[in-house]
Amino acid sequence: MKSKIFVLLSVLMIAAVVLSACSQKSDAVVVATDATFNPFEYTDESGNLIGFDIDLMNAIAEKAGFEIEWANVPFDSVTAGLAECQYDAGIAAISITDDRKKDMLFATPYLDAGLIVVVNKETTDINSLEDLKGKTVAAQLGTTGEIEAQKIEGVTYKPYDSYELAFLELANKGVDAVIADNPVAMGYVASNPDKLMTVGEVFNSEQYGIAVCKENTELLEKIDKALKELQESGFIAELAEKYLK
Repeated sequence: MKSKIFVLLSVLMIAAVVLSACSQKSDAVVVATDATFNPFEYTDESGNLIGFDIDLMNAIAEKAGFEIEWANVPFDSVTAGLAECQYDAGIAAISITDDRKKDMLFATPYLDAGLIVVVNKETTDINSLEDLKGKTVAAQLGTTGEIEAQKIEGVTYKPYDSYELAFLELANKGVDAVIADNPVAMGYVASNPDKLMTVGEVFNSEQYGIAVCKENTELLEKIDKALKELQESGFIAELAEKYLK
C-alpha cells in the first residue's frame, strides 16, 4: 500500500513540475527579432543575441516585470508573424509605417532613422539616389529599403534574405548599390571601411518602434511606460553612444 502511495505521490509531483514549467513558459513574452541587423541585433561568437535593440528590450522587460522568450527569424517573418499575432512583440529596427500600423501596434518611437544608398568604394558613377537608374540595387526582403528600391524607375531590384548577404554581394561587386536604413548601413560601412561607403543624403525619414500584437494593448502599455522611463533616465542615449558612434 505504501509503495502505491509513494508511486502516486511521485507521479503527482512530476506532473506539478511539468505544469509549473509550462505555466512559466506561457507567461513569457515572445519577442521576435532578426539577428542580422548589426549593430541593432546580431549574435556574438557564442551565438548569444546582442545589440542596441536586444539591450533595450531586455531593459524594458526588467523594468516592466516580464520574461522574454526570443524568436530569431528572418525579418519578413518578424512582420508577418506580428500581423498574425504569432509573436507578442517584435524589435528589429522596425520602421513605423502606415501599412504596418494596419497590422500591428507600435510603442512610442525610440530612434529616428532614414534610408541611404551604399555603394562599393570603387564606384565612381553613383553619387546619389538619382544615379541609380539602370543599376542593380539590393535590399533585404520585407524592409522599407526594398519598397524604395522597387519604386525607382529603371532599377533592377535584387532581394536578399538579409542585409548581411546584400552588403557582402556589394563588397564583391555583385550589385551596384544597396538601399538600407542609415543606422544599419553605417554599421556595415564601419565594419568594411575599405570596401563600402554611403553616397547622397539620408532620405525617406523614418522612426524605429517596438511592434506589438494588435490584440495585446496591455503589453503595449507596459512597454510604453518602461520605454518612457528609460528615455528619461538617459539609457537610450547611452545605447546610442555604445552602438551607433
